[in-house]
Amino acid sequence: MIGITAIAVALLLLMVLAYRGISLLILAPVLAVLVALVSVDTPLLASYTQVFMGAAGDFIVRFFPLFLLGAVFGKLMEDSGSAEVLAGAIVKRLGDTRAILAVVLSCAVMTYGGVSLFVVAFAVYPIAAALFRQANLPKRLIPGTIALGAFTFTMTALPGTPAIQNAIPMPYFGTSPFAAPGLGILTGLVMLGLGQAWLSRRARQARDAGEGYGNHPDVAAPAPHLREHAAGEGFDLAEATPHRPPRDLPPLPLALAPIVLVIALNLLFTAVVIPAMDTGYLAEATYGATSIESVAGVWSVIAALVIAIVILIATNTRRLEDLTTTLDSGANASLLPIFNTASLVGFGSVIASLAAFEAISLWVTSVGGDNPLISLAIAVNLLAGMTGSASGGMSIALATLGDTYLTMGQAAGISPALMHRVTAVATGGLDALPHNGAVITLLSICGLSHRQAYLDIAVVAVLIPIISLVLLIALGTLVGTF
Repeated sequence: MIGITAIAVALLLLMVLAYRGISLLILAPVLAVLVALVSVDTPLLASYTQVFMGAAGDFIVRFFPLFLLGAVFGKLMEDSGSAEVLAGAIVKRLGDTRAILAVVLSCAVMTYGGVSLFVVAFAVYPIAAALFRQANLPKRLIPGTIALGAFTFTMTALPGTPAIQNAIPMPYFGTSPFAAPGLGILTGLVMLGLGQAWLSRRARQARDAGEGYGNHPDVAAPAPHLREHAAGEGFDLAEATPHRPPRDLPPLPLALAPIVLVIALNLLFTAVVIPAMDTGYLAEATYGATSIESVAGVWSVIAALVIAIVILIATNTRRLEDLTTTLDSGANASLLPIFNTASLVGFGSVIASLAAFEAISLWVTSVGGDNPLISLAIAVNLLAGMTGSASGGMSIALATLGDTYLTMGQAAGISPALMHRVTAVATGGLDALPHNGAVITLLSICGLSHRQAYLDIAVVAVLIPIISLVLLIALGTLVGTF
């Protein structure tokens, strides 16, 4: 009982102290050591050096290329002006009569193509502010609108997305980024449809009440204490410039090409190139004594991003004023997010090594009866909510119980692809609670408080993804994977 209480207190402290801005690089190992300290027969130093650091290091080895390349790609899209062009083009074509849908699709196109949600938020916000003012829509709806396009279906549901939330399950289940494509698309459409319906309803209510845009400045300077949350995701608010001076922007086809390339090349490598390769050497100890199924998904994303980055640089050389600085900024932006997530994985591994965790795992894996998808979804969602991190919660769940869930799924006749998609979608619910760093940063960018704008974020990024997850599990259980 003492061990279970210690685990619960540690998770609660992790959530509260992370919300207060304490670095996870310090917080996660300290709490892990404290839990080990109060547990019986748990070697303190070994828990840190052998368990915590071993798990954190393994996560970095697996996923650092994806964090690095994703951050560099997003920074190149931002500095080349491509992100700005894409957002402006979608808004221009849909017009102010469909302001909400225009902003949602602008965010969705960029995040599905691999652009960081922080880059997207800064690129889209000034356009959204002008559009909402022109359409006489309340500014308080902007955070929920951006959250719907950037935090939901493109992050977890749509097949092929290079988001880390779609990549982490691949080594555990031997799947690809396109796992359960049909179910993923349907789930994504449900999120988009319900989210758009909610925001449209809120806009109608505001119009009926004569609310209007409100008396707000167009540009909000983020409060200093909020910079920590953005930095936790690798984005420097101090360098953000929502309103840029006029500059040479790429034409729309050129701005869209890198995103199309990432998606198309990802599919090409997943379905054609890698399966045709002779990869028998992977069974050798030198290459990790593994199989192609365990690495194919990561390989395809790496290859797609590398090629897209090269082409993005080659076609925007004159627009990238200082390529070295851009590459350095992107590379540096990848470090803190991966080390934060790796620290959470290490924390989870220490928790999993405790005797008390066996009782917790037995309870978690028993939820849902004969359907391990329900148990998996609950475990991932709860941990994502507690840590305030979609990738962190998923990583803890899979690092501690991934093999168990895979075995349970195989025994129940559930395909690994379906388990992959359920895991990914499950990260996109409770992760967007008020203490989430992305939520705090988004509100800061928009110059609004939780009281003013969090309700709509909660509906489109918490409630609706959970509803969509329930539908995904029900449909997957009935008809299987497609």
